[in-house]
Order: sequence, then structure tokens, then C-alpha cells
Amino acid sequence: MYEITTQQHFSAAHRLLHYEGPCENLHGHNWLVRATVKCENLDKSGIAIDFKILKRKLKDILSEFDHKNLNDIFDALNQSPSSERIACYVYHKLADSLSEDGHDARVTRVEVEETPGNCAAYYE
Repeated sequence: MYEITTQQHFSAAHRLLHYEGPCENLHGHNWLVRATVKCENLDKSGIAIDFKILKRKLKDILSEFDHKNLNDIFDALNQSPSSERIACYVYHKLADSLSEDGHDARVTRVEVEETPGNCAAYYE
């Protein structure tokens, strides 16, 4: 089994719902998102999935968040835009994108870092 990881950044604002403290106010972060996929097979070049493909797919998903108020997106889902929820959202979007293209790669983990050293992850 092979694991491949890529990461991308985005900048966005959010405010946490049902939270008591400063994070209930609108504020922004420079988010770092890491996505890891697993593959059982390598192609004839010895590659599980091209880093460029995985990086592009992650960047396409994160473009929905970049320079936005994340509450506008997550309110429609009736969710607070926490790092945990963002990780879950990205996980499922990336899994769908890889599946649609018929890739052997399967998402295993998505990590979302909203501040250096503070990370939430989602995996199944």
C-alpha cells in the first residue's frame, strides 16, 4: 500500500457558532490543508497518483473557500465552520472527485491547520 500526501493553503474568515469566547466573533486564518490518499498499485512509471493531479484536485476544492466567509458555505449545511467540519467537507469532496475520475487513489485522511501547531483531522 502506498500513501501520497499533498497540501494547499487558503485564506478565509469564519466565526464559530455556539462558542463562548473570541472565536464567536468573525475572524480570519491562513489555513493549511493536507490530504492523504492511499493506492494499492503503481502505474508503469512507478507512480500511485501524480502529485500534480492530487494537488490540483485539492486546490479546486479549496478555491470554494479562499477569501470567503466560511459561515456562508456552512450555514447552508446547518453546521459551524470549525476545522473539524472543514476537514470532513474536504475529505468527501476529494473522495468524490477521485472516484469520478476513476482513480485507484482513496482518501484516507484530511488535516486542517487553522493556526500553526493546531490541527484537526478527519478520516474514516
